[in-house]
Amino acid sequence: MSHAWMPKSPCGDGCLTEGAPTVAFPRRVLRFTAAIGVIFGAFLAAPLVLVLRGMPRERLVRLLFVGILRSFGVRLRVLGDERFRAVPGRGALVVNNHISWLDIIAVNAVQPMRALAKKEVGTWPVLGLLVRRGGSIFLDRENLRSLPATMDELAAAMRGGSLVSVTPEGTTWCGLGSGRFRPATFQAAIDGGVPVRPLALRFRLADGRETTQPAFIGPESLIASLRRVAALRGLVLEVHVCPEIAPGRASDRRELAALAESAVQAALGRVQIPAQRRRRRPISAPIAPPAPARTPAG
Repeated sequence: MSHAWMPKSPCGDGCLTEGAPTVAFPRRVLRFTAAIGVIFGAFLAAPLVLVLRGMPRERLVRLLFVGILRSFGVRLRVLGDERFRAVPGRGALVVNNHISWLDIIAVNAVQPMRALAKKEVGTWPVLGLLVRRGGSIFLDRENLRSLPATMDELAAAMRGGSLVSVTPEGTTWCGLGSGRFRPATFQAAIDGGVPVRPLALRFRLADGRETTQPAFIGPESLIASLRRVAALRGLVLEVHVCPEIAPGRASDRRELAALAESAVQAALGRVQIPAQRRRRRPISAPIAPPAPARTPAG
């Protein structure tokens, strides 16, 4: 099934870059063990997450997500506006390009927030637990009738002061290729009267080379992707925090989606000019030809 809410990415195994350094098998086992330990710690900390409020809660949640990144040997690097933090009582739509299951972990390691996630994510091991605990809004892409109610819930959450993370490409891409930002979720930002904060994500190796190895693409299982990430040595996940797009900057959701997509592409060094809507020329009345000169009757 493929439709506007369930697009298919052309990326597959052929998109994976070669030559990435790896760690030995015992190190991979230790990484999985460390990740399981972090998840177990999240279970134990769940009562505190529910009780704590404000900065103490954010610090604890951020610590859990940073712990998962470190357990897999991923180093987080934040670029751009590092002052990006939640403002009490002020919601926003946070959008990013979608490459891997690591994306949502990295976003929450920078700033804990709710997420709009496909319902299948809630059943995933490791990540599913954290996404559910974070108060995610789940999207059933196979039931199109439920989508308007989900968008209303998204707008209400942001209007109520929540930051909500959305991946408007609708599916994962390899990172070197990318998809168009679908405009539907941007309508929720307009309805909620909140700004849009674009984030641009990129994976590099320790030597600076860009890599697609962490991409979660094609028909592969989550376990296969977890194994590939656990095997990588010196993986760096860059998060470029782009300037905020204020409410009212765009005339409609399509223009807002184009502005956000352009900001992400520019942060990644891929210049993209937002499409300009063609304006109709005013229709003027035809100019009548001049009347022929009258000659005197002779």
